[in-house]
Amino acid sequence: MSALLRYSSTMGTLTLRPLLLLLLLSSAAEVFSSNICTSRGVTTCQECLAVHPSCAWCFQEGFGRGGSSLSRCDLKENLVDGGCSEASLEFPSSKLSIEKDVPLSNKASGTADDVTQIRPQKLHVVLRPGDSKRFTMSVKQVEDYPVDLYYLMDLSFSMKDDLARLRTLGNELAETMGKTTSNLRMGFGAFVDKTISPYMYTYPPSAVENPCYGIGETCQAQFGFKHVLALTDKVARFTEEVEKQRVSRNRDAPEGGFDAIMQAVVCKDKIGWRPDASHLLVFTTDAKTHIALDGRIAGIVRPNDGKCHLDNDNIYNQSTVLDYPSLALMTEKMSENNINLIFAVTSIVEPLYKEYSKLIPGTTVGLLSDDSGNVIELIRSAYAKIRSSVQLEVVGAPEELQLSFNATCLDGEITVGLKSCSGVNIGDTVSFSVEAKVHGCPKEKSSTFTIKPLGFKDALEVQVDFACGCKCEADAEADSPLCSNGNGTYECGVCQCHSGRLGPSCECSVEDYNQSNESNCIPKSGSLICSGRGDCLCGQCSCHANEFGQVWGKDCECDDFNCLRFKGALCSDHGKCSCGYCQCDAGWKGNDCNCSTIIDTCMSSIGLLCTGRGNCECGVCQCTQPGAYGETCEKCPTCPDSCTIKKKCVECQHFKRGQYTTDNSCNKICKDEIRVVDKLGSHNRNAVNCSYKDENDCVEHFQYYEDESGKSILFVVKEPECPEGPNVLILLPAVVGAILLLGLVGLLIWKLLVTIHDRREFARFEEERAKAKWDTGNNPLYKGATSTFTNVAYRGN
Repeated sequence: MSALLRYSSTMGTLTLRPLLLLLLLSSAAEVFSSNICTSRGVTTCQECLAVHPSCAWCFQEGFGRGGSSLSRCDLKENLVDGGCSEASLEFPSSKLSIEKDVPLSNKASGTADDVTQIRPQKLHVVLRPGDSKRFTMSVKQVEDYPVDLYYLMDLSFSMKDDLARLRTLGNELAETMGKTTSNLRMGFGAFVDKTISPYMYTYPPSAVENPCYGIGETCQAQFGFKHVLALTDKVARFTEEVEKQRVSRNRDAPEGGFDAIMQAVVCKDKIGWRPDASHLLVFTTDAKTHIALDGRIAGIVRPNDGKCHLDNDNIYNQSTVLDYPSLALMTEKMSENNINLIFAVTSIVEPLYKEYSKLIPGTTVGLLSDDSGNVIELIRSAYAKIRSSVQLEVVGAPEELQLSFNATCLDGEITVGLKSCSGVNIGDTVSFSVEAKVHGCPKEKSSTFTIKPLGFKDALEVQVDFACGCKCEADAEADSPLCSNGNGTYECGVCQCHSGRLGPSCECSVEDYNQSNESNCIPKSGSLICSGRGDCLCGQCSCHANEFGQVWGKDCECDDFNCLRFKGALCSDHGKCSCGYCQCDAGWKGNDCNCSTIIDTCMSSIGLLCTGRGNCECGVCQCTQPGAYGETCEKCPTCPDSCTIKKKCVECQHFKRGQYTTDNSCNKICKDEIRVVDKLGSHNRNAVNCSYKDENDCVEHFQYYEDESGKSILFVVKEPECPEGPNVLILLPAVVGAILLLGLVGLLIWKLLVTIHDRREFARFEEERAKAKWDTGNNPLYKGATSTFTNVAYRGN
């Protein structure tokens, strides 16, 4: 300490020696510059803005010169404190503005032209690289929304009885759907398969006109797709056109249904799809369908173009030219035209179409009876299912833009990472919080994309401007005299030197390089020049190019490839490597960004996180309940069964009582849809029938069932089985009579016992008396008669 401090007795002051002062200044400079903006050693304004949203660039002339170590790229407050004027700062900020925000409608009155189901309708967002903005959109299922229903039917020979059944269902179908909407239009179309061998019968020649020739029937000629009736509100026209139809017959088992679906979707003018209505496309068949590339069997190699090809007779005229459409193309076109596809298929092919449904968003599958007798109920249920679900889709977003969603459904609880809600009733409103974050700078400085629920006509339009450039770049001066008399371009306060020139003002020529300046390129004593990853040119490091990535920094100490890896992937492919540290993308965390923050993958089918038996760690359930296992800890032989778990949900959701009602956890734990029924039916082999006794000693019956989408439904019997109470008028006399009867019986039993006892005692007495022996003797006190008298009147002998 004596080496550093010197005390002056005459002055009475404490003086810092130069060494201590140097250390303090050095430490202060290090702290001052120790932030993410200065650590990258960027040399241009655009590079600076891309480092971090908090970084600013000072383009003031002369800033940082004269031996100052100030960097032009730094935190805004540091630049201002360092002498940079506000007018010389480049610091664009992200912002969001709502450009159209019409209130949500309550009901569709007649038409849906003025109906609003999404709010807001238009946004404008400005984003800096690495920055994000969050906004909220609301979606409402409006009452009495118009519906367009197009019935697309397989008319191959196996559907003969289905066609006969459909002829009688037109009015009933309109009446059933009329309970949902007062504005219904129906149309009809049919399909068989491509009109080319080997899909059709071509021999004998008469089989072309009557493909049922060989089986003794009369059929119409085979066709690919035929549009029969445009959408109309006249039910009689639907029934009339259906009655005119006859079945046909094709050669192979699969049909050409996907050709028909594509034409029904894209030929919106001829079909009559209204832009302001819900579009239902009902596809009925009992057979498999051909898919893309199957056309090669007939030599058809041209891919389906996804365009309308109906001739003047409304017949698909490219059946023998274009291949069957792919699932991806169908999904794209259905999304563009807001079509909800309903597969109404028989049990034989139901598993196949369920797999198709998983690949085509917004599609539902219903089990069709052998004669299509249940098709009306099937359509009603499918439409109800479609309207009970809100699932968002993003169209046209650039790759550099990352969108993350949080859903707030009916219970008001926020679900992270989810962009869908189920169990939505007509008139309900759900909301989604959307975070938009940009990584890097797209080629286009502005982009527009939409967010819309599947099957809705309404969409949220979002225009994004990417704040990647600097305004000062427009004032760049080529061959500027400020750059050593024209040896570079003066841009945003710095010189961009020509090839072969270095230095802040391009004053140094590589050819005139002086070895004496290499000391400025050594970070500390004993270390390599430029960390061994660059050359010292004119007193500053010029970092080498590296095949693995970028190297930067004053001493080439930083790179974007030396970070932690997970399974060989840098930052697990979920983040960006920056000078040895992983900067994780949204939705990920951890030193190597391999831990997901999204909990949607941990949500079990009963609506509980890890079925309530574990914790969600990095998107994976870690089961804590003894005996629990499975992806969401749903399997547990020693845990309560589904009936025990769902019993509490029935109690709180339906009867408004029980533990969950008391602790206000019903909405959080129970996500099931309650349906009250008169009696339990058979819905699926996976349905579980349950019963329990309630607090009133009544037996409650319910059924736990999950549909194909994983939605949980509880069918609760309306009336419980309760024990009947006693009838007082009957019970009282019965009790009195029973008491009297018991008393009489008691008396009789007592009398019987006493009689038996007396008889036994008498018999014993008689027995003992019979056994007794008596001896004759004279009484010594006895004296005989002393006088005798004779009766004179006695005349006896």
